[in-house]
Amino acid sequence: MLFEGVISTVGRWILPPVCLICGRRARDGLDCCAGCEADLPTNRIACCQCGLPLASPARRCGRCARRPPAFATTEAAFEYVGVVESLVQRFKFRRDLAAGRVLGALTAKRLAAAGAARPQALVPVPLHWRRRLWRGFNQSEMIARDLSRSLGGIPVADLLERRRATPAQSALPAARRGGNVRGAFRARLPGCRPAHLALVDDVMTTGATLNECARALRRAGVVRVDVWVVARA
Repeated sequence: MLFEGVISTVGRWILPPVCLICGRRARDGLDCCAGCEADLPTNRIACCQCGLPLASPARRCGRCARRPPAFATTEAAFEYVGVVESLVQRFKFRRDLAAGRVLGALTAKRLAAAGAARPQALVPVPLHWRRRLWRGFNQSEMIARDLSRSLGGIPVADLLERRRATPAQSALPAARRGGNVRGAFRARLPGCRPAHLALVDDVMTTGATLNECARALRRAGVVRVDVWVVARA
């Protein structure tokens, strides 16, 4: 262990971390410099339930007031624009795992600063096995594990199963996304059902996928489901 620590220290001295955004020297342990982090589009003014960015402070957006989703709250660290969108795309579609680790670490910092309620477990949104095989990893699971490490070891639990393959939500108009994922998820809860869980995903757009996941967990007996995402579109 001592030898590994020395090697790690020497490695950081010879090859210091570089900011993935601007290319300048980054801080130790995070491939993002302080300046670039400060410039990220944080999702500060948003609906407390679905995380939709709002022009002025309001507890809930009109849509959530009219038809509340199955989840209780949404913590979205950033708006899905600019550099954040670029990092997500690099992670998700170009297998840039370093970008994923930066997003996870920065999201954890925002969640801690916001005082997000601590769930009993983090539940990644599952991919269908064919899509996972094609991509090589589940980005939601990797983000959940980064959040767990940064936030005191909250357990990561695969409590949802994707029952069928569905067309990518991003390829569909908003009006069709709810129907596309309806009934696509099934909960797999242990005998001792957790009362409070947080779903984890990379980006929330219409919220249809996360709402369907929350519905499956609620039907299985979970009392409260929150949503934690890197970014809100």
